[in-house]
Amino acid sequence: MVIIMIVLLLLQSVIQYYHTYLTNTLGQSTIRDLRTNVFDHITRLRLKYFDRTPIGQLITRTVSDLETIADIFSEGLIVIIGDVLQLVALLAIMFYTDWRLTLIVLIPMPLLMAATYVFKEAIKSAFQDVRAQVSNLNTFLQEHISGMSITQYFARENQEMHKFKRINAQHRDANIRSNWYYSIFFPVVEIISAISTGLLVWYGSKSIIDHDISPGVIMAFIMYINMLFRPIRELADKFNTLQMGMVGAERIFTVLDTKEEEENSGTISSGTVKGEIKFENVWFAYNEENWVLKNISFTIQPGQTLALVGATGAGKSSIINILNRFYPVSKGIVSIDGKDIREYELGFLRSLIATVIQDVFLFSDSVANNISLNNPAISRDQLITAATEAGALQFIERLPGGFDYDVMERGATLSAGQAQLISFIRAMVYDPEILVLDEATSSVDTETEILIQRTIEKLMKNRTSIVIAHRLSTIQNADKIIVLDKGEIKEEGAHQELLKLDGYYKRLYDLQFNSSGIEKNQYQ
Repeated sequence: MVIIMIVLLLLQSVIQYYHTYLTNTLGQSTIRDLRTNVFDHITRLRLKYFDRTPIGQLITRTVSDLETIADIFSEGLIVIIGDVLQLVALLAIMFYTDWRLTLIVLIPMPLLMAATYVFKEAIKSAFQDVRAQVSNLNTFLQEHISGMSITQYFARENQEMHKFKRINAQHRDANIRSNWYYSIFFPVVEIISAISTGLLVWYGSKSIIDHDISPGVIMAFIMYINMLFRPIRELADKFNTLQMGMVGAERIFTVLDTKEEEENSGTISSGTVKGEIKFENVWFAYNEENWVLKNISFTIQPGQTLALVGATGAGKSSIINILNRFYPVSKGIVSIDGKDIREYELGFLRSLIATVIQDVFLFSDSVANNISLNNPAISRDQLITAATEAGALQFIERLPGGFDYDVMERGATLSAGQAQLISFIRAMVYDPEILVLDEATSSVDTETEILIQRTIEKLMKNRTSIVIAHRLSTIQNADKIIVLDKGEIKEEGAHQELLKLDGYYKRLYDLQFNSSGIEKNQYQ
């Protein structure tokens, strides 16, 4: 018997090893695939979704909520199945040994089932609150660490700390509430176990006195009760893991079920594009019918430059957003080379357009990877050539490591002008058919602006371009200038033509140059 016990112990150890290894492998493989699917889905969502969804919330979904699903496999589901099998085997042995004693022992079970049901409902609500508070905590941290400079500029550290303490306390309270349910449930299980043991002793003692059963059977049943309630307690603990995983899964699948993807049914995925852009009676609104663009119509011939000017909120950036299909057009048609942009495959459409924006975003990566965006088709020689044409090669070579220099998160180690130059080089190496410049020189110094203007001239050559600019001095040579006001086209024409109209453009022009003290004659 001793040899058999040792062999069984060794066998149990081997099985336990493979059980732990395989269940954890299964859990990690599952969340690897799920995380890939979630990230892929998020990257395909319209920008409108991100306008109303905190980034910290999406990070919680993609990271910590998914970890709770891994626990379902490694600590929850399979362990629960094992405990259930143990209960079934144990009950079978108990009924085989003495069915009357077994029924006596099981009398309190309805109480246990009722307590378990109440516990299940309560703990699910508690875990939903816990995951919501985790999301709130992550959102707060993501926003405030990213905006730390603002906090310190205005000496708001103490006030923000008070906010964090309040959110952190809510997170703590949510976890305490979930633990409180366990602090009630486990004693209830112990009481029910004690009731079963008391009933066993009461009925068993009478049976021993009447010589119906032996004392050994009673001792065995006392052991059976402990064996019966141990997996029940563990089931409750594993149910914790299962519930947490189910809540996490519910939140993750809410993201996966979000129908905010831009329709990608276009069939044009290759070919040569000349770059003719046409807007025909385009209406657009971010929210219902609060129109941002109203009946916009214009045409840009291949190789021409269109400049968009107007006050903030006039609708300039919205034109760029719908050209890239970041937002769907409400009414009207936008076409490239005479074909509705919806006929183009989405990836191909966006590959035709390079956009340089005012707020340049750089990833925590090398200069080379920020320019190529990890595109293996772009060689180091192409990067050097583009940097040379942009007049930025010297500044890159002065960086420690040159093209391999890590710019850190959001390009924190570079100046605004250097980051902007990198964005121009990025546009050059992708060699787009259509170039969009959205306030691309508004945040740089005069010297850098002169350098960038030379780069812009090279980029625009023989290429359809759309330029959004507040500085009217940068758009004097545009083939066409459109003046927008409250989503409507007020004036359209070349620089000199618009000045002669003595309208919106002339007023903007006078206001800007008079306020800056610049002689207008040199631009007329």
